[in-house]
Amino acid sequence: GYRYHKRFDLTTEGLNTLSDQTKKIVGGLQKDVKVIRFDKVDDQRLADMMREYKFINARVTYERVDPQLKPELGQKYQVKRMPDTVVTSGERVERPQADDEQSVTNALMKVTRDKLKTICFIEGHGEKDLGSQEADGYASIDKAMKSENYEVKSVNLVSSNKVPEDCAAIVVAGPTKEFFPQEADLIGKYLDGGGKALLMLDPGSDGGLNNLLKNWNIILANDTVIDVSGVGRLFGTGPAVPLVTNYGAHPITKDLNRVATFFPFARSVDTGESAKGEVVFIKMLNTSEASWAETELKGNEAKFDEGKDKKGPVSLGVAMTKMLGENQDIRLVVIGDSDFATNNYAGKAGNGDLFLNTVNWLAQDEDLIAIRPKSPTNRSITLSESQQKTFFLLTVLLMPLVVIGTGVWIWWKRR
Repeated sequence: GYRYHKRFDLTTEGLNTLSDQTKKIVGGLQKDVKVIRFDKVDDQRLADMMREYKFINARVTYERVDPQLKPELGQKYQVKRMPDTVVTSGERVERPQADDEQSVTNALMKVTRDKLKTICFIEGHGEKDLGSQEADGYASIDKAMKSENYEVKSVNLVSSNKVPEDCAAIVVAGPTKEFFPQEADLIGKYLDGGGKALLMLDPGSDGGLNNLLKNWNIILANDTVIDVSGVGRLFGTGPAVPLVTNYGAHPITKDLNRVATFFPFARSVDTGESAKGEVVFIKMLNTSEASWAETELKGNEAKFDEGKDKKGPVSLGVAMTKMLGENQDIRLVVIGDSDFATNNYAGKAGNGDLFLNTVNWLAQDEDLIAIRPKSPTNRSITLSESQQKTFFLLTVLLMPLVVIGTGVWIWWKRR
């Protein structure tokens, strides 16, 4: 058992097993990292978790320190309270907000990565709001990107007149108004020079970027994808929310084969023949065969029209790569929906992982692409008054009566 390390985690979310992302990050460490817990008694859960980290990479060490017994260490790391946890590598020190896996791994990334990359969200056209806590806002995604050591900022192309040079990638999140032609040209020039971009364009509005996509032979259809497979009911959704479990062979989606993603009111995104040199297209997100691209959605009614609507599987997202040189390439991802990453949906199924994996790939941080740590599911049960009465009758009255009646019957038979 000591020689062959094997554990079985029976929790649904794998709460007692390190996530794929943590395994990648810890396994790829090239620097020594210390995790120090300042307290009088050890936190057994943290100690057990750190043993898992060390098993993956011996560069990670953990110790508990009583700052009263070693005041010099407490002063060095400016410990002002107990308990306190610090993650340190070289001269860099981080204090995770909690002692869970995600907080410790995020702190570990911050002390070992040399440079923060900036993800720029284009604004000024009714895009999703990064600071909004509402259901249709992007505050949760903003927080998740920052926890993965990215700087996030909004950019107005009209005022800046260019895509800032510090942008590792740009994101267009569901514009409701059209870009000015010169703004679309700025994005085109940015891509031609080796830029990286994620365009999420909802049905009914292409943001005036359709011509830009046509130049790359990416077809943004004027439709709404319908899924009548019924699988979406597991997530409390209807036919207008297509579910994806079939992913293309791409770094963004290679770890998503165990989870589903879903896209509220999405349009289809497809590809044509390459028109700009050596371009590689991958259809990443493919719906089920029980779906179609509806071209004439009227109210809440939709039916498949042969010859007019496109039969499933339907592509909802395309990733494009074009090599410019040995170490430089153009990367573009187009998804026919922006709602999947809102506060309302980012934490469900694999939606958040899909968005963050896309950002990781665009920013050339492939080592971060993985399934992230999950939180325990709330399985509390809320009973109505009638259900409570039924439960009381069954458990408190009926079951004891059945036991007593059975005993009396057996006694009567044996007497």
